[in-house]
Amino acid sequence: MRIHQLTTPTKRFALYGIGILITFCFIFGKFAEELIEEDLHAFDMAIINFIQSFISVESTKIMKLFTFMGSTKGIVGFSVLVIFLMVLNKKWWESLFFAVAVVGSSGFNLLLKWIFHRARPNIHPLIAETGYSFPSGHSMVSLAFYGMLAYFLVLFLKNRTTKKITIIAFSFLIFLIGISRIYLGVHYPSDVIAGFSAGGVWLIVCLIFLNIIIDIRRKKY
Repeated sequence: MRIHQLTTPTKRFALYGIGILITFCFIFGKFAEELIEEDLHAFDMAIINFIQSFISVESTKIMKLFTFMGSTKGIVGFSVLVIFLMVLNKKWWESLFFAVAVVGSSGFNLLLKWIFHRARPNIHPLIAETGYSFPSGHSMVSLAFYGMLAYFLVLFLKNRTTKKITIIAFSFLIFLIGISRIYLGVHYPSDVIAGFSAGGVWLIVCLIFLNIIIDIRRKKY
């Protein structure tokens, strides 16, 4: 049986990706360990007190908008639109892995929440949420969704400056979605960081396999 030889760019992408993946795993593992040992209280409270010191009517409206952009309704709505546009442009594998990134990150998050069983904070909550707290689902799924979207946009864009602006804009959006969860009092900061880390792991895994499949199909056809 013939074994396909991956191209150098794909090998390089996989190598860098694995390095980033290991970093994300380390960060998540560290916070999971601290959670189990109940050593996160001082860290969480210091950040919560700082962020919630900016609470105002105007800020709350803005934070609710960002939290909607990471909500199930927001992500599903945007996903349907993005996948439709991809299919319209015959980006079959890209659309498949985009769906896998979003649905898989959501399922992975539910599994992690069930494993750790951390109760949500009860510190000046501005909205009502149910379910477990660790890791943050908004943070995890948003990083997978917007990270994948940013990756595709960067691939399709030609101008280098536009690519940099796209990366910065999406990174800032993901960051603010995480901040909104702390501001609104429904997640601990450690939930958000762990969510970003777990979402990063899932995103990198999806991107590595997507690059490998596209590489193989290009050479095959």
